[in-house]
Amino acid sequence: MARVGDILRVKGDAVLSVAPDATVLEAARCMNDGGTGSVVVIQDGQLLGIFTERDIMRRVVAAQLDPSTTPVSSVMTRDLVTCEPGTEMDACAQTMSERHIRHLPVLAGGRLAGLVTSGDVLAYQLSDQASTIRQLHGFIYDGR
Repeated sequence: MARVGDILRVKGDAVLSVAPDATVLEAARCMNDGGTGSVVVIQDGQLLGIFTERDIMRRVVAAQLDPSTTPVSSVMTRDLVTCEPGTEMDACAQTMSERHIRHLPVLAGGRLAGLVTSGDVLAYQLSDQASTIRQLHGFIYDGR
């Protein structure tokens, strides 16, 4: 059974992060520069929250807050849903679907080990299905 750690082995453990006192504008620029839709908020090595494009729209733009002066800590998601590298892929996908989240921090021993996205999970599932199809095709048509 595939696990979240399988994605991290391919994707790596690099995660974009900002300090809690970073402004929304700084966090948005970090996301743009990194080509991602989220940054984790870390202070003294501790994961405090996550800040996503959705947070920008709902908590900053809709609330008419100034992104150049609003600290990320005041608009980040604090109630984090996380998983571990040993979490089965199907359970990870189900959690993300049920909780309507697209970015899932991965913790190992209480420390940030990486981040998986719904796109990562989908890509892994598609690759796994393609492999199964190739194997079945070979079995049916090539007698292997």
